Amino acid sequence: MPYRLLASVAALALTAGTAMADYSITILHTNDFHSRFEPISKYDSGCSAEDDGAGKCFGGSGRLVTAIREARARAGNSLLVDGGDQFQGTLFYTYYKGKLAAEMMNKEGYDAMTVGNHEFDDGPEVLRGFMDAVNFPVLMSNADYGDEPMLSDKLKKSTVLEVGGEKIGLIGLTPEDTQDLSSPGAHVQFTDPVAAVQGEVDKLTAEGVNKIVVLSHSGYNVDKAVAAGTTGVDVIVGGHTNTLLGDMKGAEGPYPTMVNGVAIVSAYAYGKFLGELNVVFDDDGTIKEAKGAPIIMDAAVTQDAPTMERIAEAAKPLDEIRNKVVAEAADAIDGERGSCRAQECAMGNLVSDAMLAAAAKEGATLAITNGGGLRASIDAGEVTMGEVLTVLPFQNTLSTFDVTGAQMVAALENGVSQVADGAGRFPQIAGMKFTFDLSQEPGSRVSDVMVKDGDAWVPIDPEATYKAVTNNFVRAGGDGFDVFAEAENAYDYGPDLADVTAAYIAENSPYTPYTDGRITEKK
Repeated sequence: MPYRLLASVAALALTAGTAMADYSITILHTNDFHSRFEPISKYDSGCSAEDDGAGKCFGGSGRLVTAIREARARAGNSLLVDGGDQFQGTLFYTYYKGKLAAEMMNKEGYDAMTVGNHEFDDGPEVLRGFMDAVNFPVLMSNADYGDEPMLSDKLKKSTVLEVGGEKIGLIGLTPEDTQDLSSPGAHVQFTDPVAAVQGEVDKLTAEGVNKIVVLSHSGYNVDKAVAAGTTGVDVIVGGHTNTLLGDMKGAEGPYPTMVNGVAIVSAYAYGKFLGELNVVFDDDGTIKEAKGAPIIMDAAVTQDAPTMERIAEAAKPLDEIRNKVVAEAADAIDGERGSCRAQECAMGNLVSDAMLAAAAKEGATLAITNGGGLRASIDAGEVTMGEVLTVLPFQNTLSTFDVTGAQMVAALENGVSQVADGAGRFPQIAGMKFTFDLSQEPGSRVSDVMVKDGDAWVPIDPEATYKAVTNNFVRAGGDGFDVFAEAENAYDYGPDLADVTAAYIAENSPYTPYTDGRITEKK
């Protein structure tokens, strides 16, 4: 065979081999971090140094730095992305707003993130400051923000990153109802996620990008709808509903969840897991393989010492907040365990009243919280934020949801089912009242449940639907409130309960504690 012909055949063979080459990438991801820079307990709240030393804590920026570094080292091509809601949740956000989040995300080496609804909690101004501070693009496709000067020249709908010689398209999604969940302002109008994603996919495809990842702070169900309703998307990194995917206890679906050829992943929340998805694409950008798992950030992950030192330094000014006087109490507010786990207590009324006032704009008319979530009393006189945080130390957030009258009665029955044991499930309430009889068997102790109708009290209607508010622990079924776990129209990521309570005391300062007979024990 002539030399030139041999050379041509060899060239064709090489070209064909190149055309058929696979491309592998590891997508590392987090979502709903909510300012948990310090380690957390198994209840997602603060964890003491003693418990951390005993191996009982999870997460924290120190562990994430180590885990990300190790994951990058074992991967070839890699991306580190976030599904939104870095903001809100602890005093670190209260004090630093987005500054500490930006610092830590830069240190960890993020490549992109989407805007979560809580990124708007302090308006576009704070979000802009965060975007100016980070070394990566922040994305949001499903909104018109052209008239918002804080966002229009900085926030992107999508972006393209080159990783290992291949172009990866990234698209951001934010909850369509963010206007109701946060404070984006009048100049940001949110739109349908499916149409927004398809529009960006079409644009990226026209630019020759055939590997597309959506960073979606929209919830697991919306992610599945976007996957089903679009073409050209390969991976969706989720957030917003704190969904855990995988084969471990508590997971809501497989990791990844495959819908219409799209790999959907999510890694719970609060830095408790680092998601690691390994994807193999063919030369046309079609997924050949997608597998991985969320990696738990437990004691087996060594905490990066310099990062821990920085977080400890950042924590020092928080003592100023803890010592800040927020209001005055006209009398001592009883939050003792023996009171709030057995009967109506003044602290229970304060907290449930505060919850109901905060959620009234969402249409809530009933409030319920667990007496075990109230951990202390407050003395008469000046009330500090530290005292409020001692009463409510769990970093719980407000949750709103729809509940039928029958479900609420069942919840009250659960609440009074273990009074003799001093269980924390005893219900403290607002917007309703009831009687309970401990001489009856659990499950049949509650009677005379009444709800407010204007200025009047009327019997609760078992068939009617009410908007209720509680804390995220109870809404998720904690303390035996399983009846709420599958509630309709649930939103678990409202403001911190301690902040809501402090604001309510301040608005009513000097606050006069009281009980009014909303809970009556039949003797």
